[in-house]
Amino acid sequence: MAEITPERIEAMFARLRAGNKQEEPRPGANGAEAKKTSTPPRWMARIFGADTLQHETFAPLTWLLPDLVPEGLTLLVSRPKLGKSWLALDIALGTAATRFVLGTLQPAAGEVLYLALEDGKRRLQRRLSKLLPTFNGTWPSGLTFATEWPRADQGGLVDLESWIRHTIEKGKSPRLIVIDTLARFRRPAAGKNAYLEDYAALAELQKLPTKYNLAIVAVHHDRKAAADDVFDTVSGTLGTIAPVDVIAILKRQAGAVALHITGRDIDGAEKAVAFNKETCRWTILGEAAEVRRSDERARVLTVLQDAGEPLPISEIISLAHLVNRNAADNLLARMAKDGDVERLKRGLYGLPANLTQSEIRGNLTH
Repeated sequence: MAEITPERIEAMFARLRAGNKQEEPRPGANGAEAKKTSTPPRWMARIFGADTLQHETFAPLTWLLPDLVPEGLTLLVSRPKLGKSWLALDIALGTAATRFVLGTLQPAAGEVLYLALEDGKRRLQRRLSKLLPTFNGTWPSGLTFATEWPRADQGGLVDLESWIRHTIEKGKSPRLIVIDTLARFRRPAAGKNAYLEDYAALAELQKLPTKYNLAIVAVHHDRKAAADDVFDTVSGTLGTIAPVDVIAILKRQAGAVALHITGRDIDGAEKAVAFNKETCRWTILGEAAEVRRSDERARVLTVLQDAGEPLPISEIISLAHLVNRNAADNLLARMAKDGDVERLKRGLYGLPANLTQSEIRGNLTH
């Protein structure tokens, strides 16, 4: 063991003093500068004041379909086999080929990526042949298909953004992405927290159209159970609809089909639509409420004309397929006021005695 001498003790303390001096901050201007260059809290980069927001200007909202579908993430929902895929494909063609859809609406023109995840090339070709029977020249090159695509959590989202950037780099305008169907693209549910899983599956997808000012239409199914609010019939939890910008639902009611639309930046709409089995295209007939009333009137007139005599309200309700007694009372009261029918006594209605056959036919087609 080495002998402990005063010299060894002094040397040990000298080494300690030297080490402490290296760890001490340098005094003077250098120390002040170190304080000034400290990193600010990360949250400071995320906040902004109301006074700043007041004077900011933003580009106007762009529309895929005028007054119906703006930029953002849209869920297109219906029962299976009702025709939502035909509508999605028609909108995609209208966007890529600059043609009208739903009768009189012309989508914003641009490049389209269509993920037909439940179809093959043969079915796609057959469907396009239906939708483009008289289309001259080649089919639009701006409409690109894929029948296979990674799921969102397996690189699918990254690939979508890569397609968008690639299209922009080529000097073209990516306008629409169709995902048919959402169930084939979204991350599969693990069954731990249904709401959070549904929300997470759509939230990341919703960021893409916001970032690049385009539209994404995701085709989705509704659930079998009925609901008072048509938007409560979307398959999945409320987490499915919470992140999306627009919900568009094709719904068959009383033999007719209506397109119900609601969204964050648009007024709600309910359009009566019809599907042409020959052309496989949808057409807007008008406001659903007005078309429904017109159709109900026509059915009442047909029933009374076929009967050839006045009928009690109960029979009119049954034969004309009216919703209920209250709706029938209101409808017949309006028709009597307009001169379409005559109220002979309480609960008994017939055609006006002075109404000619040509006038009846005119009311039926009005």
